[in-house]
Amino acid sequence: MAEGAMDTDVVIAGAGPTGLMLACELRLAGVDVILVDRLPRRTGESRAGGIHARTQEVLDQRGILDRFLAVGEVQSVGHFAGFWLDFDDAESRHSRPLTILQSAIERLLEERAAELGVRVRWSSEVCGVHQDEAGVTVELRTAEAVPSLLRARHLVGCDGGRSTVRKLAGIAFPGTPATMTALCGDVELPDLPEDYIFLRRCPTGHFSVYDLEPGCYRLITSEFDHVADRAEPATFEQLRESLIRLAGTDWGMRNPRWVSRFGDAARQASRYRAGRVLLAGDAAHIHYPAGGQGLNVGVQDAVNLGWKLASVVRGRAPERLLDSYHAERHPVAERVLHNTRAQSALGPPGVQIDALRDVFASLLVFDDVNRQLRGMITALDIRYPVDGDHPLTGRRVPDADLKGSDGATRVYELLHAARPVLLDLRGSAEVGAAAGGWADRVDLVEARSEDDRWHVPGVGEIPAPAALLIRPDGHVAWAAAGAPDASALWSALTTWFGRPRRSPGRP
Repeated sequence: MAEGAMDTDVVIAGAGPTGLMLACELRLAGVDVILVDRLPRRTGESRAGGIHARTQEVLDQRGILDRFLAVGEVQSVGHFAGFWLDFDDAESRHSRPLTILQSAIERLLEERAAELGVRVRWSSEVCGVHQDEAGVTVELRTAEAVPSLLRARHLVGCDGGRSTVRKLAGIAFPGTPATMTALCGDVELPDLPEDYIFLRRCPTGHFSVYDLEPGCYRLITSEFDHVADRAEPATFEQLRESLIRLAGTDWGMRNPRWVSRFGDAARQASRYRAGRVLLAGDAAHIHYPAGGQGLNVGVQDAVNLGWKLASVVRGRAPERLLDSYHAERHPVAERVLHNTRAQSALGPPGVQIDALRDVFASLLVFDDVNRQLRGMITALDIRYPVDGDHPLTGRRVPDADLKGSDGATRVYELLHAARPVLLDLRGSAEVGAAAGGWADRVDLVEARSEDDRWHVPGVGEIPAPAALLIRPDGHVAWAAAGAPDASALWSALTTWFGRPRRSPGRP
């Protein structure tokens, strides 16, 4: 294959939630995508069990959250290491966790990807990666065991914690090994005397049981006296024996739908980009699944990366824009690894840990403690290192109610097309003049805020801004409290969305 001949713009390895979300983001921006996966088909395994506030928000930003709300169930509380957390509805329209199985999330995202024209190749495992100045050649092992080649401008590995793409790209994956073993399964428990058991602590570990649907339960057992071999398959019998050791009974366990194993190993890719190869989701970070953060971080990786990669592919921004992906998302996952290590440390049995948990529980009566832990789990308090002194700069934009020339709307409705939005809330001539050179890639919207004050998680209430530049991922690239600084706006537009199509004349 000639080096210059491209089969597609981007190859994504891994058709899980992260890969699917990234494919959708790229297609919204007009980028051609081929999604490859080593599996022959969707497994239907339930796996992860929910999405938190910020992930619900990014789905709302794309106009597809209603599909997920129709399938899932909104919960009133969440937890940190088994301690209940209260949520503040002032922080988000979707502040509370949504219980929805990963199998359903994948189905809904796959339907969306098909609507957008994403091509998916099953039974296609990445076995070789070769980069050059113009692109990357991806070697695939197919169902017929005959290698095939795909030529693309970029490759993104969304292929899980044992990522082949990461290994072939030579990206280190440092971290800490597992210190415990947990088993997870979806089973029938006909003799269970109660509908729900939340983190019942025992002399050698703990277990939880909750209903997925009538007659089927998610059972999780965690034991701290051994670490299982990663290569050893998890079995229904192992899950039964683990439950008997912890609970003293198996409650008539039968008819397993799915059984898996996990631990508290925590690792993170040393870099999220190696030339034309990038990583997202579990390929970039693995951790103890405390608080259900893993799938959420992966989907948010995809939304951060998608518009940046599309801008580079379409020639609207320089390659260095991709460096901001690592700069912004690596610290986010690093914080998740940190808080899940802390949650894992609160799990083992013993009088010392019991005492620690008692002290920890006593601290949660304080609103500031609850708010801090809630921010870690929901990801609503993330602030990227974006230049600017306004409290919104770098943070996700609140979904404020607006009144425009076409009637009532919300900020997130302006982001359905995954395009940047320059939102002018005071009718500033300087804002409109500065935006002219980017009219082909930035939507200028004039409206007014229905509220004088906006609630910002991690900050509190602030006066509604006069104007703000919102990136496609919903984070604020520039904001003005009063009279806009046209020079700062021009600089932000250039930094994030490339040189203007025509020069508006730098202020």
